[in-house]
Amino acid sequence: MISVAEARGRILAAVGILPAEMVGVAEAAGRVLAEDLAARVTQPPAAVSAMDGWAVRGADLDSLPATLARIGEAPAGRPFAGTVGPGQAVRIFTGAVLPDGTDTVVLQEDCEDRGASVVVREGTPGRWVRPAGLDFRAGEVGLRAGRLLTVRDVALAAAMNVPWLMVRRRPRVAILATGDEVVMPGDPLGPGAIVSSNGLALAALVARLGGTPVNLGIAGDSREALEERVRGAAGCDLLVTTGGASVGEHDLVRAALEPKGLALDFWKIAMRPGKPLMFGSLRGTPLLGLPGNPVSSLVCALLFLKPALRVMQGLAPDDGPQAFARLGAALPENDRRQDYLRATLAPGGDGLPVAAAFAKQDSSMLSPLARADCLLVRPPHAPAAAAGETVPIIPLDGV
Repeated sequence: MISVAEARGRILAAVGILPAEMVGVAEAAGRVLAEDLAARVTQPPAAVSAMDGWAVRGADLDSLPATLARIGEAPAGRPFAGTVGPGQAVRIFTGAVLPDGTDTVVLQEDCEDRGASVVVREGTPGRWVRPAGLDFRAGEVGLRAGRLLTVRDVALAAAMNVPWLMVRRRPRVAILATGDEVVMPGDPLGPGAIVSSNGLALAALVARLGGTPVNLGIAGDSREALEERVRGAAGCDLLVTTGGASVGEHDLVRAALEPKGLALDFWKIAMRPGKPLMFGSLRGTPLLGLPGNPVSSLVCALLFLKPALRVMQGLAPDDGPQAFARLGAALPENDRRQDYLRATLAPGGDGLPVAAAFAKQDSSMLSPLARADCLLVRPPHAPAAAAGETVPIIPLDGV
């Protein structure tokens, strides 16, 4: 068996960044930017008013109140065409271009509109003006390559007048469940049948992580069935199987695919759940063979599939720094396998949450995983831990 860290390293070394493709700015959220994005315009393109009021010369505010002649107005999108001289003012609205000759906006509530003139009672020279380029200038890089684009980024790209962006192509991930006993939800349940959850859960995870799932369905426990279903992975960037990766007589993934070009890298990891995890390459396509137990499958997907998909999109393997919690109850010493215990989190008194591991950690039990807030990590040969000790965790937010 190899360690989790070594398995992760081998998997990430075998996948590469996918090529770029062009998408419209409206479809860019959730994609990874493939090249720096520079503004095509200056925003604002000229000095504009930040409020509704009057555009004036700051010098005319030296003595207040001041009565100024009204010579026009400047709505947004229709700039005043003339020049404002001493003792003059232009009615202006938010976002409108500041007329030539003015450098100040006074608020409408601080003025008295008398029709042909305006009395300014309060005002500060230079106030309520957004200078040209306050937000950004043409040619400035607003978004850097490698950024996972948010809704806010889409707003910025649109404001920079960029209608098309180069982003990393979404990884196409073929997903194949295996086993004679596995049936789709809603199908008739024969003797010994198990309702399939792994394929659907993995497809949802792939989509959440920015990939495109290609569901190959369920292959029965025969070489012919596996070979037929695997053909559907043609053109995909990664093939993920679930089940059939152990050492039983009916675990046929390795036996069926090695004659078809499977080059096996490893197939056992010192972890719990998820020991029988297989990784290799099938005719140039990386193949990740996940265990059949549903909890093992999902835990392994979080640890290995998730970082692989991030790397393929040009992101760092992990979302951020490791998180920590305090133990809510004592734990015994660990054996040679790295444990990932399903646990809940509760607020703690010192800023760290309190993690409570479920009493039952069977890898077939999805209900505790659904209720869990995190995976509590126990390294190999970890000594017994007392309640209150600090332990590393993997939050399950959004999964």
